[in-house]
Amino acid sequence: MWEKGSGPLTRNPETGSSASRRFATVGTLALGTVLLSSGVALADQTEEEARERYEQLQEELSTLNEAYNRAQEDHEAAEAEVADLEDRVEEAEESLQEMSGQVSLIAQSAYTGTTHSLPGVLFDSSPDQALQNIADLDFLSVGQEAVLSDYVDELDRSERLLAQATEAEDRAAESLQEAETSFEQGEEALEEQEEVLESLGGVDPTSSASPTGGGGGGGAEAAASGDVQAVLDFARDQIGKPYVWGGTGPDGYDCSGLTQAAWSQAGVDLPRTTFDQVNAGTQISRDEVEPGDLLFFYDAASPSHVGIYSGNGQMIHGSNPSKPLEEVALADYWDGVFTTAVRVG
Repeated sequence: MWEKGSGPLTRNPETGSSASRRFATVGTLALGTVLLSSGVALADQTEEEARERYEQLQEELSTLNEAYNRAQEDHEAAEAEVADLEDRVEEAEESLQEMSGQVSLIAQSAYTGTTHSLPGVLFDSSPDQALQNIADLDFLSVGQEAVLSDYVDELDRSERLLAQATEAEDRAAESLQEAETSFEQGEEALEEQEEVLESLGGVDPTSSASPTGGGGGGGAEAAASGDVQAVLDFARDQIGKPYVWGGTGPDGYDCSGLTQAAWSQAGVDLPRTTFDQVNAGTQISRDEVEPGDLLFFYDAASPSHVGIYSGNGQMIHGSNPSKPLEEVALADYWDGVFTTAVRVG
């Protein structure tokens, strides 16, 4: 299996993060939704059943990969928030100590001058003066408390926020670990199903290098603009590199990592996941697509796979870890699971 893009999960126990935006996402995509035990037993499948099950697992794996990407984003954001709050607590503590020291010096200097102790100032004078000094000291204590109260409140607020953020970061870390486990098991299931399909004489229905001869939109054969051409040139240069789940390059990519990196060549900063990339431009229909457009698949509400339309009814993408990035024909399988297209820019 290909190694995931971010490397083994590690977490500094002394850092944390704020509440993850989508903890529930991974929970709903746990291994129970991966088709590991449903359907016909592997040994009893027909070629058609094996192909259908492969297609199902391909879709599940796409969803799990994007859930992992989202969980990773949430965890990184949570870690960053905890780091910021740790700095805030440290600054609040330093400010409180500094102000406390300043007030203490003011109180002492008000009564000692340079040659007398505080008790001497209070009691080595007339009774009336001593009473006045005590009253002044009491007033200064009240003032000191008022001055320090805002600093104490800020420290308390910061510590409470840090505690909440650290708890949220722990939940984000658990969600990320769950997403990692689910994807790994889904990957194993797909590889096993691929072996069954091949043993029955079947072929991967999601791969095809044969052009379809005009299956794209009106601009399929038109020359691309300079920016779009840079996107396509970059994408084509990545063909043959490994699909790496969670990968953002340069040695390997997943589907949304590839589209993000390709469009960065044109100065466009796409979001990380397909769930967000589908809203990063103008949605268009299948017969309107032109080279450089993003093509989305599977779930219309939250598409979990994306590729770059390369013209002539084809797209460049990465679909799963068992094969490298490739250019495939959209006819047959991919047009059947197409949901929408997006024109960037």
